[in-house]
Amino acid sequence: MHPIAFHLGDIPVYWYGIFMATGFLLGFWTAAKRAVIRKESPEIALNLGPWLVIGALAGARIWYVVSFWDTQFKDAPFSSVFMIRDGGLVFHGGLIGALLAGGIYSKLHHTSYLKLADIMAPSVALGHTFGRLGCFMTGCCYGRATDLPWGVHFPDDHATHGEMVHPSQIYSSLLNLALYFLLAWFYRKSRVEGMVISAYLLLYSGTRLLAESFRGDSVINGSEVQGWSPGESMSLIVFVMGLVLAAISYYRNVRIDVDKSVQA
Repeated sequence: MHPIAFHLGDIPVYWYGIFMATGFLLGFWTAAKRAVIRKESPEIALNLGPWLVIGALAGARIWYVVSFWDTQFKDAPFSSVFMIRDGGLVFHGGLIGALLAGGIYSKLHHTSYLKLADIMAPSVALGHTFGRLGCFMTGCCYGRATDLPWGVHFPDDHATHGEMVHPSQIYSSLLNLALYFLLAWFYRKSRVEGMVISAYLLLYSGTRLLAESFRGDSVINGSEVQGWSPGESMSLIVFVMGLVLAAISYYRNVRIDVDKSVQA
């Protein structure tokens, strides 16, 4: 656990921010390359980028602040609401924020929402891969106690009090990386608009449920409700969203023109 990567003079630069920025940049770069497979300009992904960054960060932070208002923010200065450099983002909130921002962008630019979502879906998984590495360096989203040889120890003043725990952040990062490669492959094969984002929602909910089974932070901070962590509960909702969207995409049956010569 090393939250600070280095200092620029007296200004600390946090690993969380570095990994978040890396995830966003690689996500948009791969999305721009992916767009040409469906005969779209790479600029469609690059122009959408600022909208998704703002939507994702705002949604992720709002969700976190609302979830931990009583324990972290109620008696703290209001400026603490905006201090995200050392963590404090919830992925499901960021996903909702990005989906809403993408919807606004598609309306303003009169383009297909599902087309945009399909282009970006694999990159969401790639960005999440790096985000979880930031969580590991910060010490949030930590795992349950374990005696397995690859368990990790955080400092004694961490919420785990030096106990050996699952590196749940690494598990999640690897699951998201595998999901990225699977979705990137499926993007080239899919011929119906909306199926890639549907696949992302369905598969992500499964990988998240698996990763949540190793999480320990929801137990320690008391956020579990009747045995379900917030992440598990939201994963079920995301799964249902994926099913609904897949059904809508199937019945709309908007066919996709693919440039098979593109190697992206």
